[in-house]
Amino acid sequence: MKSIQELNKQLVRDFYAAVDREDYEAASTFLHKDFTFYVQVDHPIPGAEGFVASEKKNFDAFGEFSFRIIDLIAEGNKVAAYMIHEGVHSKNPLMGLEPKGNQIRFSLMMWLTVEDGKIIEKRAHFDRTDIEEQATL
Repeated sequence: MKSIQELNKQLVRDFYAAVDREDYEAASTFLHKDFTFYVQVDHPIPGAEGFVASEKKNFDAFGEFSFRIIDLIAEGNKVAAYMIHEGVHSKNPLMGLEPKGNQIRFSLMMWLTVEDGKIIEKRAHFDRTDIEEQATL
């Protein structure tokens, strides 16, 4: 029988697999009804709809955008995900920057909380300056 930590890590893997395929309907099924997404520290985006709108902006800005989970660590109801995002900024503006066709590659940490078998909170931590520098080269 799998531990709660292994089940939570699999939940996170399945969630990000759905997001990576841009299957937002499937991704939403992994989210708790009281889900909140924090972009950086204190910028909450409530609900699955808010999360989907936020993620869609990323995919809509990039061609061939993907992200890979490099490592997952779980303890209790928390899962830390170290990820690499990459793609070509070729479609729409990103963070107010017009696309120039630049390859963008950056790492980020996600801190997810699981409740009742669903992700109730997701906190993103990344270096905006790194992304902006790559986008403007």
